[in-house]
Amino acid sequence: MSDYDLIIVGAGPAGLSLAARLAGAPLRIALIDKSSEAALSEPAYDGREIALTRTSIERLRTLGAWQRLRAEEAAPLVRAEVLDGASSYVLPFTDRRGREPLGALVSNAALRRALFECVQVQSNCDLFTGRTAHIGDIDDKGASVQLQNDRALAAKLIVAADTRFSALRQSQGIGARMVDFGRTMLVCRVRHTRAHNNIATEWFDRGQTIAMLPLLEGQSSFVLTLDTLDMAGIKALSAEAFAREIERRTQRRWGDITLTSERFYYPLVAVYADRFVAPRFALLGDAAVGMHPVTAHGFNFGLKGAFALGREILAAQRDGRDIGASRGLSHYERDHKRATLPLFAATNAIAKLYADERIIARWARGAGLRLMNATPGARRIVEASLSGADA
Repeated sequence: MSDYDLIIVGAGPAGLSLAARLAGAPLRIALIDKSSEAALSEPAYDGREIALTRTSIERLRTLGAWQRLRAEEAAPLVRAEVLDGASSYVLPFTDRRGREPLGALVSNAALRRALFECVQVQSNCDLFTGRTAHIGDIDDKGASVQLQNDRALAAKLIVAADTRFSALRQSQGIGARMVDFGRTMLVCRVRHTRAHNNIATEWFDRGQTIAMLPLLEGQSSFVLTLDTLDMAGIKALSAEAFAREIERRTQRRWGDITLTSERFYYPLVAVYADRFVAPRFALLGDAAVGMHPVTAHGFNFGLKGAFALGREILAAQRDGRDIGASRGLSHYERDHKRATLPLFAATNAIAKLYADERIIARWARGAGLRLMNATPGARRIVEASLSGADA
């Protein structure tokens, strides 16, 4: 059995961020993922574009990952606008001083590649790729993980970053609040003839939600959310017919549309774990908090959690304490719940309100947008959240 200080299961953005946060520390780290090393080093494009706050960009810069992104992989986000139905009313969000972008848009694939490049050269991290892991014994002295090839690894702490449907979370008896919105999200890249001016648009329309997220070279990420049954007809369309359907659904707001990527479909399910920690065990990323994408907090929360947990691990190591002891884990759970729970609840409430087609819900949406625009303090709170100033 090989001995480590820390075992991280899941080499997605959150798991990679934690490993990178601990680079240079006198710790032995094992990072396990079911994907091959080739798939991790050059992740396939999956349609998802990550809206990074300014705070997240600085954190990625600290890890050395931001510098590894290619020039064409990060598109500035200077403004966000919210539309409601056929109304011409627009609720805008910008940097409160109007001097800096709110953040940037980077594909999930590019982000994962950059983070993996950081971890791949770490001297204190061993990679175990193409393998699944199951938790073995956990006691006062440590914990063990069994790999599918019967090899066992031991550590002081196990961190599960294995998606919002985490098998390791379930294995430790940790339940989760799961909110199934009964909707499917379609994501793809499109080119359009009218400029986006680096503005992200969230459009809550009758029976659908549309987002157009600005990318470089005259492209945007198009996001369409529909009831799962309604999405079936969209899936059957050819690329040409799909482009015409986008033009119809967007009322040609972005002009002529051309599909420039494959289309990807994701069920909308939000997850919030009942607990983030257990004896010698912690949840990270979507395994702890899997957000609805409408407020774009998913990876930003995952990165924030990686820094919070990393801080506790480094403090324990520096002070000569056990990194898997309950003290540091409890601090991480308290801080991360305080940071995420209010926005998790608010995001779900927003998603449900804008999916509700009753007259009273439509009235509430319109009134809410106007009230927020007339209340500078409330709008500044949202703008700070979008830029990461409160992170």
